[in-house]
Amino acid sequence: MTESLEIANHKASPIPDDQGRFGQFGGIFVPETLISALQQLAAEYESARQDPKFGTKLVELNRQYIGRPTPLYFAQRLTQQVGGARIYLKREDLAHTGAHKLNNAIGQALLAQRMGKRRITAETGAGQHGVATATAAALFGLDCDVYMGTEDMRRQSPNVQRMQLLGTRVVPVEAGSGTLKDAINEAMREWMESSAYTHYVFGSVCGPHPYPMIVRDLQSVIGYECRRQCIDQIGRLPDIIVACVGGGSNAAGIFYPFVGDKEVRLIGVEAGGRSNEQGQHAAAISYGSPGVLHGSLSYVLQDHEGQTAPVHSISAGLDYPGVGPEHAYWHDLGRVDYTCVSDQQALDAFKTLSHLEGIIPALESSHAVAHVIEIAAILKPDQAVVINLSGRGDKDLDEVIRLVGQD
Repeated sequence: MTESLEIANHKASPIPDDQGRFGQFGGIFVPETLISALQQLAAEYESARQDPKFGTKLVELNRQYIGRPTPLYFAQRLTQQVGGARIYLKREDLAHTGAHKLNNAIGQALLAQRMGKRRITAETGAGQHGVATATAAALFGLDCDVYMGTEDMRRQSPNVQRMQLLGTRVVPVEAGSGTLKDAINEAMREWMESSAYTHYVFGSVCGPHPYPMIVRDLQSVIGYECRRQCIDQIGRLPDIIVACVGGGSNAAGIFYPFVGDKEVRLIGVEAGGRSNEQGQHAAAISYGSPGVLHGSLSYVLQDHEGQTAPVHSISAGLDYPGVGPEHAYWHDLGRVDYTCVSDQQALDAFKTLSHLEGIIPALESSHAVAHVIEIAAILKPDQAVVINLSGRGDKDLDEVIRLVGQD
């Protein structure tokens, strides 16, 4: 299979089914006014998957615009400091716009063009998906609005400025806690009114079918590259792959091509926040229960009445009360292990990687780095661990300095 078709057309399993179900999870739980838009999107995506020109164009943009493949880097000084297993970084921070999010935004912008939509809209938390969507809109000449919670706008002001510079209108969302959940609420509400000419670029592997499948497939370029790079550089597949999990797009992207490789342990790291008390973390799999959020059934943080619970994370991109339905499915199957890392552990890992490797990671990615620092020390030197370094930390510097000051 050629590389172009591998990315666009890969079908490793019959999951999800025709109803968008990953086992008991997933599905379509939306107002009737959105059903036709979702059906159109599913049909167009299936057509695109079968179109070699779509796959070829996607790979061309991945290589020439996004800058793929991103490197697999051996973190020698971090490995020496931690001891134990060799630690490798899949450098999504080196992709154009500084994170994995553009893989998805470019693919969905191509789908918007195929559907004849002249406008795209999106939600954003940490701002990286917003910047990626704004970038794709500028590249394809599409009108673009991005909804962003006011608290996230405060925490991620550089990304707000980037989106505006790219010609996108950033719409402040003051409702609720002013974070990602509230931005998605407003974006979906607006999409109900404009779906005839607007494509909603969902940013993670959440939402109603076919979004979890589309985003997973577009992000799976990370995992396919990683497979080839591990074989070339290590001589085999890695022993462990670790990625942070909020909604879960970067983790799904690197995990999916390895799900069938039982010898590779997959670990998703959620935001443990300040404590395990409700409202003090954003660990939906670790502490949540099945429920419907933003159009699909998955693990959700909710109170005893089934209302979505408040959440917290130092990282705006992980500050979300749910998780993608395929992650819930992998958890229940026992295929992926999920754990938590606290705010403080993530901050410490942020500084450690910066000091030892000259690489400033996003606070989201720092959660994965923190967990690997913990587990690599008890592994053997001939074992290999890959961290999906999903984004760079430029956007987080003001927030980190505000919280801990400069050393």
